[in-house]
Amino acid sequence: MSFKDVYEGWKSNPEGFWMKAAESIDWIKPPSKALWDDDAPFYEWFKDAKVNTCYNAVDRHVISGCGDQIAIIYDSPLTNKKSKTTYSELKSQVAAFAGGLAAKGITVGDRVIIYMPMVPEALIAMLACARIGAIHSVVFGGFAANELAVRIDDATPKAIISGSCGVEPDRIVEYKPLLDSAIEIAHHKPEFNVIFQRPECIADLGTIDVEWNALQAGTKPAPCVPVSGDHPVYILYTSGTTGAPKGVVRPTAGHLVALHWTMKNIYNVNPGEVFWAASDVGWVVGHSYICYAPLIHGNTTVVFEGKPVGTPDASTFWRVIQEHNVRSFFTAPTAFRAIKRDDPTGAMIKKFDMAGLRALYLAGERADPDTIAWAQSVMGVPVYDHWWQTETGYTIAGNPAGIEKMPVKIGSATVAMPGYDVRILDEGGQQVKPGELGSIAIKLPLPPGTLPTLWNAPERMLKSYLTTFPGYYETGDAGSIDNDGYLYIMSRTDDVINVAGHRLSTGAIEEVLANHPDVAECAVIGVADELKGQLPLGFVCLNNGCNRSQADIVLEVIGLVRKKIGPVAAFKLACVVDRLPKTRSGKILRATMASIADSKPFKAPATIDDPIILDEIRSALQSLGFAK
Repeated sequence: MSFKDVYEGWKSNPEGFWMKAAESIDWIKPPSKALWDDDAPFYEWFKDAKVNTCYNAVDRHVISGCGDQIAIIYDSPLTNKKSKTTYSELKSQVAAFAGGLAAKGITVGDRVIIYMPMVPEALIAMLACARIGAIHSVVFGGFAANELAVRIDDATPKAIISGSCGVEPDRIVEYKPLLDSAIEIAHHKPEFNVIFQRPECIADLGTIDVEWNALQAGTKPAPCVPVSGDHPVYILYTSGTTGAPKGVVRPTAGHLVALHWTMKNIYNVNPGEVFWAASDVGWVVGHSYICYAPLIHGNTTVVFEGKPVGTPDASTFWRVIQEHNVRSFFTAPTAFRAIKRDDPTGAMIKKFDMAGLRALYLAGERADPDTIAWAQSVMGVPVYDHWWQTETGYTIAGNPAGIEKMPVKIGSATVAMPGYDVRILDEGGQQVKPGELGSIAIKLPLPPGTLPTLWNAPERMLKSYLTTFPGYYETGDAGSIDNDGYLYIMSRTDDVINVAGHRLSTGAIEEVLANHPDVAECAVIGVADELKGQLPLGFVCLNNGCNRSQADIVLEVIGLVRKKIGPVAAFKLACVVDRLPKTRSGKILRATMASIADSKPFKAPATIDDPIILDEIRSALQSLGFAK
């Protein structure tokens, strides 16, 4: 069956499509129907079902005879430690830890914050919460105390589970002092903390702290507790740069159905095969594709503690893929830009056998064409860019390789997946013509597993996503759809700049900059201009070993933009920097860069060789440590 047939089948009968997909889940009480729309625009899926996430991710594989299969591979080049955990071992460990939580009074509906490094125990904690019906909220390990405190106050957890420390390439990050500070700052106080002691740093325990193993001593393993289909399995806070973080709610039943469907149909892996998502459990990719989806589908998942380069070098990813026979690999474009910058010829990969790998999947930020082309050339496998959000939890648009390997169009996230009716709208909410830039919106209802609401904030849900285009979910991204239905994600809508009345995507300019052979990565922002309203300002990082004149490279990238996009872009400002400011997940902080740039008096016309302009840019970034 072609993908077109599958997609049209969903569109003509969405209820039937998702009820069929739901047959892959082991239900305690099957759902009577798929969609509840009585409280639109707040939609819910499989609401009357009874089910348990941990049972579907762990227990059922043991019961079916797959207990000896490896569930988790742990690989840490930072600590030189590796381990493998079978499904039977995982079941015992999760049930024991869940029993310890239950003995301390954690029950259905209680919130538990998890503040852990990339170790198997992070997944055990998540699964243990799901086993007894507690709602977990994972916070990226090492997040600043204030950020953790904000999440404590919003989620009001009964308990916090934390590691004693995280390990970085050049330092140990002590979590316990950060946790203590966060609890002191927060208005809400947890009843107790569970501390997983790592040998790299043993934390001093306080009066409300319980050591990981001591929590489980003398307790009974906990059974799986049935919850309703609409029960939240977790809350995940988005890392917005302004305002309070939004608590995305993930409903149990839809989460199970949707994630199971994606593993074969999008990522093209079969049960028993190794799937690796090189991310962190603190982000949505870690929730969906390190912990839940691979285990629900019966795959082996890789928990990797390290960086793409520097641990020990740019060959780290290739070594993991070969050693563990990874079949599908998922990471962010930033990781490959880092590898490309360290090893621009791809010499390292030639030392490894990558024959088992079927494809590379990129997401989390725009995948520039140059990075995709480089990855394809050195890896010799298809590179699929795909697009989704924390709010959706899985792919909005991608290449359905498990159904039909569609032609790759570099720069496109391919096509919308079943469940997503994606439209490109103008400011008035009207659909634009193919190829025209506009706001990306999704016709309601969103599919199973996506957010039904925000935690304790339904009005904010309406305002943030459902008001601008009534009847649609507003993604906040800008892009276009071509005549073949391929979706191009160009930028966040607030990254669309207006130059003398022309709406331009900063992403389109970034694509041009990235094509320069000496450019490793880049970012483009808009800065205020008295004459044109806004001007694009480009920042470029150069490949390692590049010893050409920075002034020459700057003039060349300006010429490339003029050639590829035209004078309409008015691209006259660019600067070479050592690195770009990024979030912990690797996303470039364009808003931060824009706020710095807006404090500088840029005026057009200005030539890039103007030393005053260059000095202004460099001094501004230097204050944050991003330029020499």
